[in-house]
Amino acid sequence: MLIDSHCHLVYDGLAERQDEVLAAARARGIAGFLNISTRQSEWDDVIAVATREPDVWASVGIHPHEADAHPDLGANELVTASAHPKVVAIGECGLDYYYDKSDRAAQRERFAAHIDAARQTGLPLIIHTRDAEADTAEMLAEAVEQGGIAAVLHCFTGSADLARTALDLGLFISISGIVTFKNAKDLQDTAKSIPADRLLVETDSPFLAPVPHRGKSCEPAFVADTAAFLAELRGETIELLSANTTANFFRLFKKAA
Repeated sequence: MLIDSHCHLVYDGLAERQDEVLAAARARGIAGFLNISTRQSEWDDVIAVATREPDVWASVGIHPHEADAHPDLGANELVTASAHPKVVAIGECGLDYYYDKSDRAAQRERFAAHIDAARQTGLPLIIHTRDAEADTAEMLAEAVEQGGIAAVLHCFTGSADLARTALDLGLFISISGIVTFKNAKDLQDTAKSIPADRLLVETDSPFLAPVPHRGKSCEPAFVADTAAFLAELRGETIELLSANTTANFFRLFKKAA
């Protein structure tokens, strides 16, 4: 049994064939799906899928690219939306200095609002970080020191230093199909070293389809391919990796359990 800990079921490529996509994943042993929001306008649709499907959960949050478009979003809106029984996480949220699609100060302000909401609700954070490791690590370290914060660095592609920092802070790390790419040697080395009780797997579908599906729209079913690659990379059986990552999912996302 596997869980896709991060997918976007309301995005083009999946939204128009949700039933087919979920059926295909279930046929490959995928037993749960965390449907992620990236902007406030998606929250209702993301929650609706989770309400309709018993094995789908939802998150509420805004991607750092959307910080400028949500200047008034604070913790209160996130706390209110997260009261829904199928909302199990806050995010995705964080910092992205690679594209700089939103002002960096605005990104930090919105990230701080998500951290506040996570502390108020007791729900874990789903964190996106790209080319912003120093600021991400600083904000997370401060948040963890203040208490009441759990989190996962999703679709991890960061440095070994960031991975160590996250693990030292008690956070989880989620690995996507990028780990199967030929040019992902550094990520593969990091993935081998993540403790078994801190590891999650995801697709980030419809993006980043793993080998052997590169060039296709990614689907939650493909988390099975990522997990198989990861198990071989780590010298584990797929059964052990599946059991560990599923247990970790419910340990982090307690409301889903």
